[in-house]
Amino acid sequence: MAPGEVVRAAAAAGLDVVGLTDHDTAAGWAAAEAAALETGISLVRGLEISTRFGGRGVHLLGYLVDPTYPPLVEALGKILDGRSSRVPAILERLRGLGIDIDIADVRRVAPHARATGRPHIADALVEAGVVPDRAAAFRELLNPGRPAYVQRYAADLEDMIGLVTAAGGVAVIAHPWGRQDPSVLGEEGLARLRQVGLAGVEVDHQDHSPADRERLRAIARELELVATGSSDFHGTGKVNHELGCHTTEVEEFERLIALADAAAAASGRVTPHVVVE
Repeated sequence: MAPGEVVRAAAAAGLDVVGLTDHDTAAGWAAAEAAALETGISLVRGLEISTRFGGRGVHLLGYLVDPTYPPLVEALGKILDGRSSRVPAILERLRGLGIDIDIADVRRVAPHARATGRPHIADALVEAGVVPDRAAAFRELLNPGRPAYVQRYAADLEDMIGLVTAAGGVAVIAHPWGRQDPSVLGEEGLARLRQVGLAGVEVDHQDHSPADRERLRAIARELELVATGSSDFHGTGKVNHELGCHTTEVEEFERLIALADAAAAASGRVTPHVVVE
């Protein structure tokens, strides 16, 4: 879905605030802002940045950053270059497995994507009839250890938290326990990241069990981190993540915005505000 379509769908789902955090790019912000003003929904602009910490991939949410901050622009450029080079490498591996899809097939299923990646390749595999759905594509071919997996560049997490803060934004770890061993981002790891500027942790997420959510919420309270929630909606290709299935509590949202205001003032940069009609 295009950014404006996502915002309109969020408004139609009854949400009063939505965050747009495309992977490693702010390219959709203008269209999302226009749709927010059109529908009356409040919009928080951000990024979901690909990083590494403790030998594993971690997604970092950078909310309300100045997207023109030169060090951030440079870092995101390197990450996007890594994405761009990864796609043809994966397609080459698929061809070696006798699966003949090309970049045109990927672009056809992701016409609005600024940052193409494994989910779009998965959708192309579904369209070609190779697998029944995106989950099967990852499970059988695209996950680490599977025959078409290719590693790519990701920024250092601690460095990126510093860049998000310097750009006047707030840094929140996305779905920390959702897909891998949670030990790297347990209380000790999150405390270390808190010391370098981490502002929050995504607690309420479909990939976290109810027990994990409560444990994460307790850690967030102990470390005085903002506890956010999100549907992590990625369009129709990602099932069981419908808009509004998880949300952020009003008090936590207000804490997040207060931290963003403070970060913006400390940075001296012109940062985006929440779009409100």
